[in-house]
Amino acid sequence: MPIEPKQTFTRRLPLPWLALITVWIFWGSTYLGIQLAVDTIPPLLMAGVRFLTAGTVMFAIIGPRHARGARRPTLRHLRSALIIATLLLVGGNGLLSVGETSVDSGAAALIVATVPVWMVVINAAVTRTRITATMMSALALGTVGVGVLVGGPGARVDVGGAVVVLIGSLCWATGSVYARRAPLPSHPLVVTSLEMIAGGLLLLIAAAVTGEFGRFDPAAVTGDSIAGLLWLIVGGSMIAFTAYGYANTTLPNDTMATYAYVNPVVAVVLGALFGQEALRPNVLLGGAVIVSAVVLIVGGKAVARHIGRRSPLRHAPPRPAAAPSPPEAAPRPAASEHPLPKGPPR
Repeated sequence: MPIEPKQTFTRRLPLPWLALITVWIFWGSTYLGIQLAVDTIPPLLMAGVRFLTAGTVMFAIIGPRHARGARRPTLRHLRSALIIATLLLVGGNGLLSVGETSVDSGAAALIVATVPVWMVVINAAVTRTRITATMMSALALGTVGVGVLVGGPGARVDVGGAVVVLIGSLCWATGSVYARRAPLPSHPLVVTSLEMIAGGLLLLIAAAVTGEFGRFDPAAVTGDSIAGLLWLIVGGSMIAFTAYGYANTTLPNDTMATYAYVNPVVAVVLGALFGQEALRPNVLLGGAVIVSAVVLIVGGKAVARHIGRRSPLRHAPPRPAAAPSPPEAAPRPAASEHPLPKGPPR
């Protein structure tokens, strides 16, 4: 006897939610993982090894099945992946890793939490759409929150490191907006793998250019740094991206968007519990303001979609026309999306 659609959804619900909780915890923990790894491993070198290793392993698993024949990546796909990797992984995650050499993981996560706000503003500028009052309010809140985090009561945040993390967040937001319209392979994990391979190679080149190879002392690398790097490769990249890809195809977009403000909270808690990072007033107050800005952006979009679905105009019966209208043109297929651009640097 066939299973009714409602029963299928009910039976499948726990697994997607388990995947989303995995994203909350694993991506929230990557900030502490970066903090541990860059303690004795140069940041660009560490990030390059992380992404090149994770991307190569993932492509070896996914590629033979989903990147062959008609689905083989084209030169246009590879060019898009290279541009996105430059913005997201080199500019976004690379600068985050550099910033975390002087900024606590919790504070860095809160600065990165402004990415959804920047994405909305940058997208409005690129598409030449009106910047709404909600967007301006969220931008103002996010800016105030970063200011409180860096210079508020009890603040001990390195301003230079915070600026580096903020620039990385802007790079990530810009790459995310570009990725929405870029031509990319159809399978999201193929895209993720290619971007990580490209980003890893570019980060290793940047490490060589900046002299990190000469400053790297393998004998000085601690067990904590090795553990942090391994966690970033396996947990933060391979497991979390796979969980995100599955949850993103089975849960509503509004539900998936919750990770944007859950992840920084997880990062702050883990930093305090395991990273001996103090929860000073500036972190609590600035973090509350930043998370409020993200909730305003994400929640505002969700409310707008909900109102749109319930609008009487969308459900009103069509008015009689004097003559039949011409058929609408078939919609153009959207460019494939993938896990990386939908969230802040990991």
